[in-house]
Formats: sequence, structure tokens, C-alpha cells
Amino acid sequence: MPYAQLEDRAVLRLSGSDAGTFLQNLVTAETATLPKGVARPSALLTPQGKILFDFLVSKTEDGYRIECAAAIRDALAKRLTLYKLRAKVLVEPADEPVFALWEAGETPSGAVRDERFGGGPVYRLYGEPTDAGEAADAATFRTLRLRSGVAEAETDFPQADMFPHDVLLDQNGGVSFKKGCYVGQEVVSRMQHRGTARRRLMLASGERHLTEGANVTSGEAKIGTLLAASERFGIAVVRTDKLASILKSGAALAIDGVPIELTIPSWAGYSLPTSTADDVAGEA
Repeated sequence: MPYAQLEDRAVLRLSGSDAGTFLQNLVTAETATLPKGVARPSALLTPQGKILFDFLVSKTEDGYRIECAAAIRDALAKRLTLYKLRAKVLVEPADEPVFALWEAGETPSGAVRDERFGGGPVYRLYGEPTDAGEAADAATFRTLRLRSGVAEAETDFPQADMFPHDVLLDQNGGVSFKKGCYVGQEVVSRMQHRGTARRRLMLASGERHLTEGANVTSGEAKIGTLLAASERFGIAVVRTDKLASILKSGAALAIDGVPIELTIPSWAGYSLPTSTADDVAGEA
């Protein structure tokens, strides 16, 4: 099983008698019943329902581990501390190196399954691997992540720019629609129950290298943006209503002049709208 250290990721630890209730009432995912052995995607939202921080949550012996982009760990710790008020919760950084492991093989002791990959053999390990397989570089795992349709805040998109639905947190267990209130819940729940999510993350594949940050276009119409890329593959957030109209008309798609195809990640359960808009002009 290949493994790679992710030096751009960092860890916080939450402990204390109120840690479980505190986290459950604050973040998007179901954490109260989080089983051991999994790393679940989740997010802390703005009151307007956009992703301020996203992270992976896993259980520890005395609380929870939160893994996030290293660049935002201190800011996330500060925000969590702000919300805890009088709750008996300790938020502290942990000096734990983050490793990704993937492909079939014997799972190393202590590894937790990364739920963002639709049940595929992708794991996290916090601490040096002692019984893993062949070492790989972080770029190899990044390519796997992008080709699987997994986006990360700060790395692939800026804070307070995306709704959870945009980057498929509603599809991979990153949002619970059954639990009580959390920050930004009203907006996210309304989007879910009214079916108003118009932007969705999709896989982009081009005939040659794709430019990160470039627009996804059809003719003069912009329908989305390429968030991140690895050579000729990448992830884009696209207006699905406009895409459906374009596909119906048979028009071509491109990113910065490079012909592309867009596909839905295999693990995602959404589909393109069947009722499409006639006019696809304008901003995504």
C-alpha cells in the first residue's frame, strides 16, 4: 500500500467532557455517532452557509482529532475557541504528521478510512507508518485526490467562497440533514430541500495540460471554474443547469482553449437537471 506524508496538513485535538456535544452542534457532519476507524469530512460554515473551514474528523481515545490545511490550523483553533464559551472543551494543536495511504493491501495499524473517496481504499494515518508499504510523494496522492473528485478548502478554493453542495459535501457524508442546528444550517437545509443547488463539482479531462483558475466555457459563455489540476485532469465547479443545456445542444466545452470533457465523480449521487435553461450566457 503506497503512502505519502502530507506536509501541508495539520492536526488539532479536541478533548473534555463537552467535546462531543460541542462539535455536534457546530459542524456540518454527524459526529455524535462517528465510529472509530474513519475520518469523516466536515466543515464549519459562515452564518450565510459558505465553507469557512473544512476538515476531517476522527475519534480518539479522549475526544476528537481534526485534520485541516496547515495554513489555517491556527485560525480554526481560534474560531473553535471563540465558539466554546463555557463548554468544557480543550482545543490544542497536535504534533502529529499526516500520512495518506491508498490502494488495496493490508491496512497499517492505526489507520482510519478517508470517507471522501466513496468507500475506496484510501486511508489516513497520524504518526509515522511502521508497517506500511512503498513511500510515494505527496504529488502522487494529490493527483489521486483530484481524479477522485475530492476538493479541499484553502488548497483548492478560498474560504467563504463555496457552499457545501458546490464541493459535494452533501454527497460524501460531510453534511447531515438529520441533526439539529449548526452554524449556517438554515441555508444548507433550504438548498437541499428546495433542490436549489446549481453549482456542482465535476471531473475535467482535457487533451493537454489544464490551467488552474481558468474558466470553463462553451463559446463565449462561462459555466464554471477549474479549481485545481494535475496535468490534463482537474476538478471544476460548474453550473449544472447551463451544462445540461450545452450538452443538449451538442456544443463543445473548453478550459482556456483546451477542449475538455466533464464527468460526475463515480461516488457522487447527483445528476444533471433534465429541465434546462434556454439561455446559457452569463456568469457561473
